[in-house]
Amino acid sequence: MEEKIVLVLNEMAEYLSISQMKKLQEVIIRNFSENEIKKKEISDEDFLRMFLEAKQIEGCSERTVKYYKTTIEHLFYKVKSGVRKITTEEMREYLSNYQKINNCTNVTIDNVRRNISSFFSWLEEEDYILKSPMKRIHKIKTKTVVKSTISDEEIEQLRDSCKEKRDLAIIDLLYSTGIRVGELVNLNIDDIDLEGRECIVYGKGDKERRVYFDAKAKVHLKEYIDERKDDNRALFVTLDSPYDRLKISGVEIRLRKLGKELNLERIHPHKFRRSMATRAIDKGMPIEQVQKILGHSQIDTTMQYAMVNQNNVKTSHQKFMS
Repeated sequence: MEEKIVLVLNEMAEYLSISQMKKLQEVIIRNFSENEIKKKEISDEDFLRMFLEAKQIEGCSERTVKYYKTTIEHLFYKVKSGVRKITTEEMREYLSNYQKINNCTNVTIDNVRRNISSFFSWLEEEDYILKSPMKRIHKIKTKTVVKSTISDEEIEQLRDSCKEKRDLAIIDLLYSTGIRVGELVNLNIDDIDLEGRECIVYGKGDKERRVYFDAKAKVHLKEYIDERKDDNRALFVTLDSPYDRLKISGVEIRLRKLGKELNLERIHPHKFRRSMATRAIDKGMPIEQVQKILGHSQIDTTMQYAMVNQNNVKTSHQKFMS
């Protein structure tokens, strides 16, 4: 740091008077030394705390913030250099060892890379480090897997297997709106407009949007709400007293159980969201409208959700290319 200050002063010497040079030297030394002392006083744990607070302010969900925290704490445990001294080579070695030890897929290790990269990018933007050691570590290539959707037959099987009106309402609402499971469990009864067959949900970053459901969902939601005996304002609650608001894990466990009883392949909330997007695209809904319904800020994200039906591709080929 002292060498850099000397270089600056030498370069400015021919432009400033002696008194101006003294003042410049005084200001530079005072400000740079103060900043360096402040930065050195901040621990790695403090850097992480400030980063997580910034992510919360940006509107990241509790689960996302927890994922950031777990990922970066593991990095601190394994790499002792400290965030202001860690190198690109150390990060490459860390990611390589992480994948070998945990025997994880490229998708998992790329998620770890992305979380750590976000942390160091924030440090760089806030001027705590000069350059992120992750800049030269690029996205890890992963296989593009066409994820399955829920067929019309499977939906009917799930509906028929429901013994609780609540479960039937959950299935129909997820399937017709494509909302996230976190948005589902945060819904209140007052958020539902049965006559208009629509509701307001709050997505990532507390962004408000309006979504719509079909006639089946309306009927089953009304039946479920009418049979409720509790006074909880939540739309979906537990089946037993004290009838608390249903949690994300509660929905996931319930749907997984229903799917297993029918021998259906991996039934989970996100599959309903992907299925809704695929159906909408297949039926001709403009991708921009699907994007709005799903609450995506980037249309590229919507394209990943919409798995185009192969039968429709074949029909289109015969129509346009024959």
